[in-house]
Amino acid sequence: MLQIPLTFLTSLKENNNREWFAENRKQYEQARDEFASYATQLIPLINEFDSSLGPIEAKDCIFRIFRDVRFSLNKDPYKENMGAYIARGGRKRGFAGYYFHLEPGNSFISGGIYMAPTDVMRRIREDIDLYSAEFLSIVENPPFKKLFEGMGEEKLKRVPAGFSAESPVADYLKLKHITPFRSLSDKEVSDAKIINKTIETFRALSPLVAFLNRSIEGMQKG
Repeated sequence: MLQIPLTFLTSLKENNNREWFAENRKQYEQARDEFASYATQLIPLINEFDSSLGPIEAKDCIFRIFRDVRFSLNKDPYKENMGAYIARGGRKRGFAGYYFHLEPGNSFISGGIYMAPTDVMRRIREDIDLYSAEFLSIVENPPFKKLFEGMGEEKLKRVPAGFSAESPVADYLKLKHITPFRSLSDKEVSDAKIINKTIETFRALSPLVAFLNRSIEGMQKG
C-alpha cells in the first residue's frame, strides 16, 4: 500500500541534499501522491465513527517535506518522513486528531494532541483532573493499553502547579503531549492491510480524541 513512498524515503535518507532531490523530483511527486491518496482514503473511514471530523481534504492534513532549517543545527533540507494529521478543519486548526507517520524503520500510528498552546494544555489537564474517572475509563481500558505502547514520551518532572500529586491521574497530568502511539514495521506499512490496521487504531483512539476536543471547544467558547 505504501511501498512507493517508503522506498523513496529510504533513498532520501541516504541522499538528503537538494541536487539529488531535484534529480528525483518525479519519484518524490509519485510518492507524495500515493501518500496523499492514502490519507484521502482514511478521511471518510474516520468519519464513520467520528463525524465531527467533517469534510476535509488530504492537502489540509499532510505535512510538507521541506524542513525549516533557520533555527536548527540539522541543516538537511528535507524531512525523512511523511506525516498526515487528520483533524477537524485540518492540521492547523488546533483540534485533537489522528496521525499517521511513515518513516523507514520508524513508522507509527498515533493521535491525540501535540504541542498544544500552554493555555489549551492547562484546560486539558484541568478536565483530565476534574473528569478523572471518565479519562481513566478510556486510557486504562485493557484493549486500549494493549494496543498502544505509551501515551507520549515527554513528561514533566513533577505534577504542574495547581494540581495534586495525589490525584489518580497525576502521571497523566505530567505529560507534555497526549499522543498514544502504535509502532509499525516496514513490512506492515507495505502490506495492503495497513489501511485496516490504521482505521482499527484510530477507532480505538476516538474516545480520547473526543475527550480532548471537548476541552479544546470549551476553551474556545470560554
